[in-house]
Amino acid sequence: MTSEEFASEIILNLPYEPNAQQRAVIGALSRFCAPTAPETSVFVLNGYAGTGKTSLTGALVRSLPTVGLGCVLMAPTGRAAKVFGAFAGRPAYTIHRKIYRHTPASGGYSGPSMLQDNRLRNTIFIVDEASMIAGDTGRERDNLLEDLVQYVYSGDNCRLILIGDTAQLPPVGAAESPAMEPDCLRALGLRPSRATITATVRQGARSGILFNATALRRAMAAGAAEIPQLRAEGFPDVHIVSGEDLPEMLDSAYSRDGLEECLLISRSNRRATDYNRAIRSEVLYREEMLTRGEMLIVAKNNYHWARAVKGLDFVANGDIVRVVRVFGTEARYGFRFADVRLAIAGSGGEAEFDAKLMLETLDSEMAALSYERMQQLYEALMRDDTLFEPSMPFDLRAQALRTNPYWNALQVKYAYAMTCHKAQGGQWKNVFVDLSYIPDEALGMELYRWLYTAVSRARAHLYLIAPPAALLG
Repeated sequence: MTSEEFASEIILNLPYEPNAQQRAVIGALSRFCAPTAPETSVFVLNGYAGTGKTSLTGALVRSLPTVGLGCVLMAPTGRAAKVFGAFAGRPAYTIHRKIYRHTPASGGYSGPSMLQDNRLRNTIFIVDEASMIAGDTGRERDNLLEDLVQYVYSGDNCRLILIGDTAQLPPVGAAESPAMEPDCLRALGLRPSRATITATVRQGARSGILFNATALRRAMAAGAAEIPQLRAEGFPDVHIVSGEDLPEMLDSAYSRDGLEECLLISRSNRRATDYNRAIRSEVLYREEMLTRGEMLIVAKNNYHWARAVKGLDFVANGDIVRVVRVFGTEARYGFRFADVRLAIAGSGGEAEFDAKLMLETLDSEMAALSYERMQQLYEALMRDDTLFEPSMPFDLRAQALRTNPYWNALQVKYAYAMTCHKAQGGQWKNVFVDLSYIPDEALGMELYRWLYTAVSRARAHLYLIAPPAALLG
């Protein structure tokens, strides 16, 4: 099959007639997948909100078998993988779950991440939300982009497609997204091809979500020289919400679409904690610390509890889980714990597993349990003579902690409100964006990028909470 014939096959698998930009990208992708393409080729697809890049990817996935190529779908987070897999019509995996194998560490929360062997051949690896992939963080063995490249290209005739949106937030602590930068990929020995889609097709002409996302993107493209003008009037999917009306609007969204399809995006962990506390008290009327149906977000990778679940070798930082049942709670070693059954979205649908939760992090303003508190737990466990024989050497005690349920307790936080970085990669029907108390001097590129990322998380309804007058013209 020629590249032109393969491009025609991709177009046939699209659910709509492609525009000129998309046709050009399809042509470039068909040449990238050709047998004559260099083995070190990588394709970078930058597509803004509503440009149909995910639908185009789905059409490509359905067409690859016609040219004898397999594919593997990946994303940086569990939520992003779930969304990507739904659009593409096949399972998607987190990058960490696909490329690493993990070993428990003696006296540590988790062991080192070791690269798996890529035993696949003639396979295209497609990564969505690639703008979230971190590069060199300055810490030893902590360069996800480099590890991803090494894993993929160690396979026989395997190549990589990176799909992202450079208008979104870059990885935490980075100014730009290294996976979307051709120079970063060249430094890793690759030959990048790049395409950008700007023409919008998703959600139709009357989408206020898309209108406002585009207004923010254009303000960023202009160097934030002008303040973007957000609009709700005339759009059925965008709503301005005051602080007084917020509880009622949240309750309405929860009743209509369920807790799993609603999210409030805040500007800091502290504000997220305050919102979570208020939502549970004033909207959900929950007095107990943990109840059945509770929505939680995992605050730290955990390799202990989910291994019995097929296709789920660990629970990743950022995964969203639902409490199916609470068996009991206890206070021990100076901490609070709960034994629960959790449901999580996996590659084969929703899976359930039992776990012990660390309740200390639920309403903490920190992203996860501090090193000092983890050290306190470690020392308390090591001194527990009910766990070890008094004569047992220190190193054997530390080794025994590898399977201790308290040491491996899953760290979680409430998931009704979270920061934009935590929400990035996922989509919800109803998204509430906290814009209250933003001073005029904060208006600029950093805020617009944050707001663009938050706005583009919404699928059906966007609620802007007390936006500053300057953003409403």
